[in-house]
Amino acid sequence: MHVHTSLSPCSGMTADEAVLRAKERGLDGICITDHDTMDIRHTLSEGIQENGICVIFGMEYSTSQGDFLVFGPFEGLARDLPAHQLLQTVERNGGVAVAAHPFRRKRPVNEKIIQEGLCGAIESFNGRNTLAENLASERWRRSYDLMACGGSDAHTIDEVGTVATRFFVPIRTRADLITALKKRRCRPEIPAFMQPRACVNRDNFSGQTQAAIND
Repeated sequence: MHVHTSLSPCSGMTADEAVLRAKERGLDGICITDHDTMDIRHTLSEGIQENGICVIFGMEYSTSQGDFLVFGPFEGLARDLPAHQLLQTVERNGGVAVAAHPFRRKRPVNEKIIQEGLCGAIESFNGRNTLAENLASERWRRSYDLMACGGSDAHTIDEVGTVATRFFVPIRTRADLITALKKRRCRPEIPAFMQPRACVNRDNFSGQTQAAIND
């Protein structure tokens, strides 16, 4: 759900490297979410790749009130929108936004955004977060009944797939992803060594799963 390629200034990983690594890690798909751009579309075709990995395009959009993973028809999305305008634009255009690493020290998500219902989804587990940051995100999930997903926030090959999201329905297109997120047909997929004891028996970690893991 959260992968950066060399189109992000903080990553040196190519899209091809991310796709190959996803296959090696046993994932079914990845979402490429470069910072404030969907220019990945100029170098890679969205959808099922030759090795079977499904690639979905999104972006990580930065605002002064937090960062958000956005999915939808946003290739031409204006830059520097304030958070409330961004989230209203996403909703109005049939997309979905996920509050990314909301307790990261740099640009944490403003709780008022969540309180006002402007964003109903949260990256409750992030592979680059500290344990304290992930626990704080989990508390928000419970307090505000938020849809939760996980992401590696991968900037290097080794980070791909460290945390993922398991979907209960097949994901083959961007529209599939948006619908599944809106209907909460997913849950974070967290390696055992990263799971805080308090979260092992979470209510939404039970039940049979039927479909893809998307990093």
